[in-house]
Amino acid sequence: MSAAVEDLPPQLRPMRQEDVPAVAALEQAAYEFPWSAGIFRDCLLAGYTAVTLETDHEIVGYAVMSVAAGEAHLLNICIAPHLRRRGIARRLLQHMLELAMQSGAERLFLEVRPSNRDAMRLYRAAGFDVIGVRRGYYRAVGGNEDAVVLVRRIPDQA
Repeated sequence: MSAAVEDLPPQLRPMRQEDVPAVAALEQAAYEFPWSAGIFRDCLLAGYTAVTLETDHEIVGYAVMSVAAGEAHLLNICIAPHLRRRGIARRLLQHMLELAMQSGAERLFLEVRPSNRDAMRLYRAAGFDVIGVRRGYYRAVGGNEDAVVLVRRIPDQA
């Protein structure tokens, strides 16, 4: 980990259109089947809740969430691969739960690959419950992978 990351706590802020190239580059580095820059631009244009996490003016994480009709859906959350397993994703997830609550959502939904064991542990530790499976939801090498659907009641947060 660089000295800048150790010395400066990551700062959360709303994602802006000018962040899209850096966010898309991070997405490309983090995932085998990444979102395109156009998807991030469309999410911002649609008014989705989107935040970045940055250290020393470098975006090291982000999250995108839609909120409607008393429900929130975490569409994407990412931490730079070299900064994972340091509690940063937990902080970002907690922030998204707070934003969902402020928006009047009563529940936060998300999907995760069952092969993403670290994410599954994070969500379960954060109080999410498995409510179903979407068959063949994600693209994967050699075909598709299911998605585990999870939910967390917002008033349950401490």
